[in-house]
Amino acid sequence: MSIANNSRNEIVMFYLVGIPGMEHLHIWISIPICLMYVVAVLGNCTILFFIKTEPSLHEPMYYFLSMLALSDLGLSFSSLPTMLKVFLLNDPEISPNACFAQEFFIHEFSALESSVLLIMSFDRFIAICNPLRYTSILTNARVTQIGLAFALKNVLLILPFPLTLKHLRYCKKNLLSHSYCLHQDVMKLACSDNKVNVVYGLFVALTGILDITFIFLSYVMILKAVLSIASQKERLKVLNTCVSHICAVLIFYVPVLTLAVLYRLAKNSSPIVRILMADVFLMVPPLMNPIVYCVKSQQIRTLVLEKLCQNKAHRGF
Repeated sequence: MSIANNSRNEIVMFYLVGIPGMEHLHIWISIPICLMYVVAVLGNCTILFFIKTEPSLHEPMYYFLSMLALSDLGLSFSSLPTMLKVFLLNDPEISPNACFAQEFFIHEFSALESSVLLIMSFDRFIAICNPLRYTSILTNARVTQIGLAFALKNVLLILPFPLTLKHLRYCKKNLLSHSYCLHQDVMKLACSDNKVNVVYGLFVALTGILDITFIFLSYVMILKAVLSIASQKERLKVLNTCVSHICAVLIFYVPVLTLAVLYRLAKNSSPIVRILMADVFLMVPPLMNPIVYCVKSQQIRTLVLEKLCQNKAHRGF
C-alpha cells in the first residue's frame, strides 16, 4: 500500500489504521465511537450554554470550566473526521498536509486541556487557601488574560510540530499506527534525519510534566490547609469542592502518561494496546468531563434538572 511521487521518490499519501485484525468489525465499532462523540459534544455544549446564560455561574471557577469544555470540543472535532473515515467509510487515506494539520490541532487542544487543568488547580488553591482575596485576585479581566496567555503559549509551543514534520522526507513507509495523526507517529515514517523532532517532542512532553507537577504541588498545599481545619465536617466539605477537578485530572493524565510509557519504554508492547490507549486519551476526557461536573457541581446539576423539568412540563400541555 504505497502511493509515491516517482520523480522525487516521496510519499504523497499516508494511510491511517483502525484496529488491526478487526477490520471486518470497523463498521460496528463506528457506532459506539459516534455515540461517544455525540454525547461529548452535547455535554460540553450544555455546560457552555448554562455558563453563558446563567448569571449565577459567572464566576472564575465556571469560566475555567468553560475553557475546559472548549478544549474538549476542540479535541473531539480534531480527531472525529478521520476516525469516521476509517471506521465508518473504510477510507484510510490522508494527505501529508491534512495529517500535519490534524496532529497540530490534536496536540494543541491536548496541551490546552493540560494548561486549563493547571489553571483550575490554581483556582482551587486560592479559593481554599486564600478565600478572602479570591474575588480580588481572580477578576474577570484577569481570568480572560490568563486564558488568552495560556492559549497563545500553547499555539507557539505546538506550532513547530507541523512545520518540522513538513520539512522531513517520506519515501518508504506511509502506514500510520492510529486512525488519526500524532506527532510521534508521523515522525517515525520519515526517511530523513528527525532528531530535531525527537528533541522538541521531548521538550513539549517536559512542559506537560511541569503542568502535572504544579497541579500536584497545588494539592499538597491545599491538603495542608485542609488539615489545619479543626472540624472534620468542614474538611470534607472543602475537599468536596476539589473532587470534580481531581477526577478531570485523572481522566486526562492517566491515559496520557500510560501512552507516553508505552511509546518510550514499552516499545515491544502490543500495537492494539497502544491504539486503544490513544483512543481512550482522545475520546474519554471530552465524554466524561461534562458528566463529572454535571454530577458533582450542585449548581450545574440543579440547572440541568430544572431545564429538563421545564421541557417535560411544556410537553404536558
